[in-house]
Amino acid sequence: MSGEVLTVAEMGEADRLAVAAGVPSIKLMENAGAAIADAVDALYPFAHVVVLCGPGNNGGDGYCAAVKLRERGYQVRAVSVAPADGLKGDAAEMAKRWRGPFLPFGADAFKGATLIIDALFGAGLSRPLEGVAADAVRAANASGLPVLAVDVPSGLHGDLGRPLDGPDGLCMRASHTVTFFRRKTGHLFFPGRALCGEVRVADIGIPESVLQTIGVKTFENGRDLWRGKFPALSPTAHKYDRGHAVIVSGPMHATGAARLAARGALRVGAGLVSVASPLDAVGVNAAHLTAIMIKPFEGAKGLSALLSDKRFNAVALGPGCGVGAETQDLTAAALASGAAVVLDADALTSFAEDPAALFRQLHAKAVLTPHDGEFERIFPGLLKRSGSRLLAAREAASAAGCVVLLKGADTVVAAPDGRAAINPNAPPTLATAGAGDVLTGMITGLLAQGMDAFYAANAAAWIHGDAANRFGLGLIAEDLPELLPVVLRALAGHDRRTNERRSSD
Repeated sequence: MSGEVLTVAEMGEADRLAVAAGVPSIKLMENAGAAIADAVDALYPFAHVVVLCGPGNNGGDGYCAAVKLRERGYQVRAVSVAPADGLKGDAAEMAKRWRGPFLPFGADAFKGATLIIDALFGAGLSRPLEGVAADAVRAANASGLPVLAVDVPSGLHGDLGRPLDGPDGLCMRASHTVTFFRRKTGHLFFPGRALCGEVRVADIGIPESVLQTIGVKTFENGRDLWRGKFPALSPTAHKYDRGHAVIVSGPMHATGAARLAARGALRVGAGLVSVASPLDAVGVNAAHLTAIMIKPFEGAKGLSALLSDKRFNAVALGPGCGVGAETQDLTAAALASGAAVVLDADALTSFAEDPAALFRQLHAKAVLTPHDGEFERIFPGLLKRSGSRLLAAREAASAAGCVVLLKGADTVVAAPDGRAAINPNAPPTLATAGAGDVLTGMITGLLAQGMDAFYAANAAAWIHGDAANRFGLGLIAEDLPELLPVVLRALAGHDRRTNERRSSD
């Protein structure tokens, strides 16, 4: 598995393990400074640079970068918010190597500059900005100059991705961020993702082996996470080899959500897709569907009878079904069938009065896909209590005993064994009616093809976001399934090029 993302504590342990393995800590800082200078070369090659240096190792990285940039011919000023003679360890050594003046922060600190390097505080900062450091951040934000942040923008919580003094608190606003070894969770959660700008990850000499020692279980969702598990077409396959997904429709007045989900399941590759339709909705569903079949049923007993055919190996239920005892019974029928099951919307809200009744029925092939409101209904108080979407999703998956996909701009997918992934590519255009129904169908279509629940949920979330990004403004839910062939072709081409590169190495 790849795409690991570290917490602040795990990054500290990675540094410690690297030093224990024989990498001098001063070498790690030298490499960090060189990586910052490399980023300036790539992004701002003619900049007049002011490096804001803080009182700890982040400041040491800044002093090292200042030395490297001056050696490369840049005009550089180092501006400190704390006396350099108060630095310790490697940071003190880097400050000694800086032969330029130690300028205290003042009103004219950025005069003549075209780039600010923010090396005040890194991901380990645990208290809100104050004093001269706070003044420096306010001035940098007001200057209009681009900011290259070191590790994270100063003032950002490295784990939670929000300013340390609250969601709208004081934090440096960076155009780019250079971080080391691996991204931190704070780079991926909003508003941190926006405050960081474009994030570049630099290799500073920490051995990859430390990841296994640490036991990292958090990942950035992307192709590398699940492409080895993604369904591949066999030249001799037939449609029944690709699974048969069933989407349970709501009554006559609420059928659109099921059809959106069914289209998503079919476009993502399920060999067959059927809409299980209440009798009063058969006509309206039949009038809209062609390649997708209609399977009439009546009540929970009817759905159980339908799903007794084991060729129906994945079921989605909830969108448009209505809230109440009838949907509870339909959910029980789906979960008892032995098929993989995706539960969304009304299938979750119907258990708001007794979530434990739902949890008792769930199994490892189930996926729950709540947005924040639905999550609160079945895991009341958990988001607020945990203080973190990542921790909340993990605890929810453990309590439910199945995969939980917590939807949002920074969707989290968590498995009961503690694995979790943060999705980085969902654009704001996905905030449109029915987009979540398409996602539900896509997960169901991948489950029908035999994909593991954790990987299916992550693959669907990423592909969903990529499709939306390709469409752009004006997106509506009906557009998403029609973009899936483009995304899938691009994925196939990417894998082919990757394999060709590997075979030539």
